[in-house]
Amino acid sequence: MIRKRSFFPILLLVFMLIVSACSGGGTAQNATEQEGTANSGNTTETVEASTEAEEPAADVPNLNGRVIKIAAWWDLKPAGETASDKARLDKIAEVEKKYNVTIEFVNVPFEEYMNKFTTTALAGEPFADIVQMEYKSALPAVLKGQLLPISEFTTSENNINQEANLMTRFPSIAGNDYAFDSPTSIGLGLHYNRDLFKKLSLPDPQELYNNGEWTWDKFMELAKQATKDTDNDGKIDVYGYSGWVIDALRHFTAANGGTIVDDENSKEGLSDPKTIEAAEFIKRLYNVENVVKVKTGDKTNWEESNTFKDGDVALFTAAEWQLGDLTFAAGVVPIPNGPQGDKSVTYANNAAAAKFIPKGVEDPKIVYQIYEETFDIPQIEEYPGQDYLESLYSDEKDIAMIREHIAGTGRILLDDAYAGYPIGDYVNDIIKNNASVTATAEKYKAQAQAAVDKLSKQ
Repeated sequence: MIRKRSFFPILLLVFMLIVSACSGGGTAQNATEQEGTANSGNTTETVEASTEAEEPAADVPNLNGRVIKIAAWWDLKPAGETASDKARLDKIAEVEKKYNVTIEFVNVPFEEYMNKFTTTALAGEPFADIVQMEYKSALPAVLKGQLLPISEFTTSENNINQEANLMTRFPSIAGNDYAFDSPTSIGLGLHYNRDLFKKLSLPDPQELYNNGEWTWDKFMELAKQATKDTDNDGKIDVYGYSGWVIDALRHFTAANGGTIVDDENSKEGLSDPKTIEAAEFIKRLYNVENVVKVKTGDKTNWEESNTFKDGDVALFTAAEWQLGDLTFAAGVVPIPNGPQGDKSVTYANNAAAAKFIPKGVEDPKIVYQIYEETFDIPQIEEYPGQDYLESLYSDEKDIAMIREHIAGTGRILLDDAYAGYPIGDYVNDIIKNNASVTATAEKYKAQAQAAVDKLSKQ
């Protein structure tokens, strides 16, 4: 059964996806993606869309030892370290026996993955029956007819279990549904160094959020208050913010109701007033207030996405999977909405990914049915993704903030899907060269639109 999530009306989830360099305009989605983990958020509307499953034994197809391959750029096989993992391994063995198949989890290095997909898809012999794919890679594949829409391998009449929440239908691509995955509750927020906030006697961002005071102005105020020379040696040793500046622009644009590319209308977004307003804010953060720690000496260096780990930065944009081995306690709060934004969208999900079935897969209905059945196990967790979230956050307030206010508020971005889209040059001119935001938008507007048009006309 695929459950259809209630998405915020924007087209278009989720971190290698680290805080990714990838994105483009799109749709609010219930998930962001850590590398190796497909994530989703709250579900409200249910659409039963599965294949026939619990059939009499005589009607179960015998696939004569066929190997069903499920691919990603990490090992999707359950590790067996949790009760849920162990239950799923048992279920996989049961399903293999039931259908006379072998389920193989294929791990292809990220840098080789899409080339392998494209080569085999063009030959009509996809290298796997189910593939993990980032949305920015899926868009060109969809336009080339290389992925099957969900309607070709599920139906609304039949379902494995009316009450089960086995699969989630992910946001549409190019006007149709192609993506699915198991549901979890994850989202990208603005993290903060709780230890540093206490040391500097700064107000807790979560309290500000709960009191309706969490705005761009309040964010800037805290960043300025946290930027200090705490040991009086004449040098700043604590900073208000750090992060990769392109991600910052994407996130704050989304939180302002804008998008880097308007995929639904095939329109560039660099000149959108909401994007320009966000770019002005980021420029002020970096070049006017000077509250950003730049460890590498290069303001636009992607490696700045990990600068917060030094422990001398108050606020930072980071995905939850980047929080391992920290030497300080980290809290999380939604990225504050801008003047033109609202709580339905708080971050840019430029690493959205999910599962797809390539065109050319034999018996895709049965393949999907087998895959979905491997998740038909007792629900040991109180909610999807509980074990994962609790492995990262020790404070229940942070988990509640993610589940109740962040998950489901990501706008999927696809600007990296458009070859030649000048997001890097746009940010470089504004931040490194301190150029006018409006003039820079005008400078790159035509190039950006040409990149969108080229892909859209495939």
